[in-house]
Amino acid sequence: MKLGFATAILPDLSFEEVVSFASSEGFDCIEVMCWPKGKAERRYAGVTHIDAANLSGDDVKKIHETLQAARVEISGLGYYPNPLAPDASEAEVAVEHIRNVILASKKLGVNQMNTFIGRDWTKSIDDNWPQFLKVWKPLIQFAEDQGVRIGIENCPMYFSNDEWPSGKNLAYCPAIWRRMFEEIPSPNFGLNFDPSHLVWLHIDYLKPLNEFADRIFHAHAKDVRIDRDGLNDEGILATPLKFHTPKLPGLGEIDWGRFFSVLGDTGYRGPVCVEVEDRAYEGTLEDRKASLRQSATYLRQFIPKRG
Repeated sequence: MKLGFATAILPDLSFEEVVSFASSEGFDCIEVMCWPKGKAERRYAGVTHIDAANLSGDDVKKIHETLQAARVEISGLGYYPNPLAPDASEAEVAVEHIRNVILASKKLGVNQMNTFIGRDWTKSIDDNWPQFLKVWKPLIQFAEDQGVRIGIENCPMYFSNDEWPSGKNLAYCPAIWRRMFEEIPSPNFGLNFDPSHLVWLHIDYLKPLNEFADRIFHAHAKDVRIDRDGLNDEGILATPLKFHTPKLPGLGEIDWGRFFSVLGDTGYRGPVCVEVEDRAYEGTLEDRKASLRQSATYLRQFIPKRG
């Protein structure tokens, strides 16, 4: 496997500076954020380390030269909007830029992009399904035509009151993944698997690794701490941040030894990218760099550095 990190945590650095940091700290790869240039709409969003919509041949050459000199790879291009938003203009922008990121991934020879399915959070799963098929069948076909794989992160995107009552991403559990892949069976349609989201949903984060082994294209390493007092006080219907806290790998509930044992046995040899959302490490740029160093130190016991 290859150890990397998602670049959203370093928005104040340029692409070249991110690559330099990754190289100096011994990371194998980076998942590069490719949001459209503009104001972020939420935490960890709006980060543009590669401008996918305006990627020229000269840009591609410069990016390759930077990566080769640093001996760092791009694991995938990341863009995580809501392409099923009830606001048609918001959804249209998201779908169009997903296409841009797919094309950029092809131009760069990365051939992997990661995103969300999206959801109208005011509707049930079944009521979202017709729009899911309408939007995603052509998107997956477009990706397949370009030779690019799409990894859907399994975050429910339900944390705050504006995402109540059901979150902004359909693809949060095995039952829904199974249904998605049955109805869109393309080999280019898969998962960006993050075990932390399954923990607070009370889902076994190891069991899906075998069933969906051929659909796991990319993985995130993020941990989560469950506040049992908060859970006992508020219950599972509360806004989730009232009873769980995202943490760095090794500081939460996940047994990473078991996780990598099972993941490795499935034959997975792809990237595992640290995704920092631990607010205890977000005070300064140096704190955020330290969070990546600490995560790498912990995870290297499971992902040995390549020669």
